[in-house]
Amino acid sequence: MSEIDPKIDALVPAWMYLPDISELWGVQVTEVRNMVKANTLLAVRRGENRSLQVPAAFITPDGPVKHLIGTLTVLRDSGFSDEEILEWLFTEDPSLPGSPIQALHENRATEVKRRAQAMAL
Repeated sequence: MSEIDPKIDALVPAWMYLPDISELWGVQVTEVRNMVKANTLLAVRRGENRSLQVPAAFITPDGPVKHLIGTLTVLRDSGFSDEEILEWLFTEDPSLPGSPIQALHENRATEVKRRAQAMAL
């Protein structure tokens, strides 16, 4: 959970604070914080208060975007830093088409995970 690079910050269109996520999901903020600690949700410190924030594209009303947790695990197991993960997930890939996070929203997780695993080799 480091300070985010301005280049990465520019890639991510919207961010959510942990209390807002907990309110959306109807859980205690500690549950969301525990997800960050367990690496099942990626949060970075942003803004002048350096508050923890999660890309809004990772969040649905029912929880994290489907297959996000597995994708994060593959990327982290491959040695990617949080910034590298964000850059990869939010960068347009013409061969997908779109960005990997967009593909996860469109239930194209198999292709996203395949690419993530291929990058690990």
